[in-house]
Amino acid sequence: MLENITVVFVEPKTAGNIGFMARAMKNFGLKKLILINPCKLSKEAYYHAVHAKDIIKNSKVYESLNKMLEKENINLLVGTSGVVAGDRNIERISVTPEYLAENIQKNTAILFGREDHGLYSHELRMCDLILTIPTSKEYPIMNVSHAAAVIFYELFKKMEDTCEIEKEIASYKEKELLKKEINEVVSKLDMPIHKKRNAIKVFKNIIGRSFLTKKEFHVLMGIFRSIKRNI
Repeated sequence: MLENITVVFVEPKTAGNIGFMARAMKNFGLKKLILINPCKLSKEAYYHAVHAKDIIKNSKVYESLNKMLEKENINLLVGTSGVVAGDRNIERISVTPEYLAENIQKNTAILFGREDHGLYSHELRMCDLILTIPTSKEYPIMNVSHAAAVIFYELFKKMEDTCEIEKEIASYKEKELLKKEINEVVSKLDMPIHKKRNAIKVFKNIIGRSFLTKKEFHVLMGIFRSIKRNI
């Protein structure tokens, strides 16, 4: 399963951190690295990668997250954030690394943000899940490569004892189609606009956490299309 996990580093600012990320990946058996609009890949990246130079050499580069999603076969998109939010902030409800490890699936991409600002809000909204590492309130924000190592460790620990999932999982694009269908149904309902927005956000969260199979995707698409025709 580890070979089906892709690490995505969004707009890294320094070549050294790219090297540290590759090294952490190598420590825990991860091989696929994608860089989104990165800084120049100087010798510093390879120096800090130590024995993980091959990960950098084989990495892919895209100019934007949208371009990557168009080209790559992604089923589950996981965003990382150091900001913990309560249940009232629907868009920021997060899971732990342990939860992700327990529910990992084929073609998962884990997004790590910029060293200074992390992932932006609109990028997190694109994700199926938001992952946060529990840390001390005195200093909650971790260095990006340190956070990555914690997450990779949990995945490695779980994957060592777990057989590959055999179910066919709905892809990211299929889940986006389902969300669009749900949005169209909700938009036709007779309810206040703010309640419609919250309903759409809640459905998005449920879909992200539910790990839909392709069979479940097709059944739900049929249900919501039927509802839409009869509203």
